[in-house]
Amino acid sequence: MTDATTFEELEERVRADVGVRLFTVLAWVPERRTLRRVHTSHPEQYPVGGEKSVEVAQGWLATCIEGRRPYLGADRAAVREIFADHELIESLGCGAVVNVPVLDGDEVVGVLNLLDAEGAYDERSVAAAEALAPLAVAAVRGAR
Repeated sequence: MTDATTFEELEERVRADVGVRLFTVLAWVPERRTLRRVHTSHPEQYPVGGEKSVEVAQGWLATCIEGRRPYLGADRAAVREIFADHELIESLGCGAVVNVPVLDGDEVVGVLNLLDAEGAYDERSVAAAEALAPLAVAAVRGAR
């Protein structure tokens, strides 16, 4: 993979290396403190262009955006805690999440959002997702 990795190629790698039922890539818009969806595996439920003001728990924001660290929510309770749309997420068979910041140097430009069945993710999943995040930098920058 090169700097020219597309979102589709990235999604294929995520499916192969980590596993995922619902995959979105969100661009961080710091001046509005919002996340804008720039790629989705489920366009009907989560269309590209949709924005979320940071309605998620402050702990998530502090970890993933401000702290530039991944977030692991291994069960439904964790998903419910950070996502206002947890009912839709659960209806898609998802009960675990890995969020990985996409960093360009020290700047957070976006977030990889991986969701799968409850219990599907652990620290190895987080490490595998983190290894893929650099592949998204150019595509996220281009989509902002």
